Amino acid sequence: MVRLKNITKTYNHGAVKAVDDVSFSVEKGELFGLIGPDGAGKSSIFRMLTTLLIPDKGSATVAGHDIVNDYKLIRSKVGYMPGRFSLYPDLSIEENLDFFATVFNTTVKENYHLIEDIYVQIAPFHKRRAGRLSGGMKQKLALCCALIHKPTVLFLDEPTTGVDPVSRREFWEMLKRLRQQGITILVSTPYMDEASLCDRIALIQHGRILSIDTPQGIAAAYPNSLYAVKATDMPRLIRVLSTYYPHMHSYLFGEVIHLDARGMGGYNLPDELTQFLTAEGFADIEVKPIAPTIEDCFINMLVRHDT
Repeated sequence: MVRLKNITKTYNHGAVKAVDDVSFSVEKGELFGLIGPDGAGKSSIFRMLTTLLIPDKGSATVAGHDIVNDYKLIRSKVGYMPGRFSLYPDLSIEENLDFFATVFNTTVKENYHLIEDIYVQIAPFHKRRAGRLSGGMKQKLALCCALIHKPTVLFLDEPTTGVDPVSRREFWEMLKRLRQQGITILVSTPYMDEASLCDRIALIQHGRILSIDTPQGIAAAYPNSLYAVKATDMPRLIRVLSTYYPHMHSYLFGEVIHLDARGMGGYNLPDELTQFLTAEGFADIEVKPIAPTIEDCFINMLVRHDT
């Protein structure tokens, strides 16, 4: 449904390479996640795929149409929800939805079945101006407007940024239901915990793809043993751990420190590290093996890339 081949995009006359030789494909009916921090190149990729930007190199197709030559056809077949709220703040919920339906020569009534599950949550406020809506309600309205012309591919650029946890969870439940209707969905997000909600993901940084696989496949490919470490005086603990073994990598992860035991095969790390930390004056020491998250995998790829 979506194909990219060696796509490159630069800014400032080539000084900034936002997208660097990116290739991947998304199958029909798939929920595909583009996962990476701000500035990784996610929005530039989405803007090219929705024909708002022209790539400097490479090619891409959406629903079988070339993003440069067939841009009018693509615009009629895709729904796009940009990262920044872009609806008309002075128009009501109802007026915004009617306007976008009219732009695509359809009506709200004709395609209401596509948005019904979402719209019923904001219907009680249908006369309220869009600019006065909460973040979660703006998100739901923007998704309704992106769906009202019955797109075959839906692009959602960081749709849950700045939204409360409850609205984030509701939003992903809505995406699952849309996927069941056969809509192909591409979503970008900086939130690593959302990666597990996708069928497949691409991890991206500095405009380059680090890995593409299912979330389970990426986690299973983590190359080293990983441990959670906790003790008294956590700020000092992170400094001391950096001296324990030169090839190990450690970083704060919530209330614990994650320790990548690269090069420590054959060691009984929990016992030996506990002894080392006890000798350093720490108390209440905990060292336990853990399964890597997508965020751990992303950090490991960045460390390997930089070394």
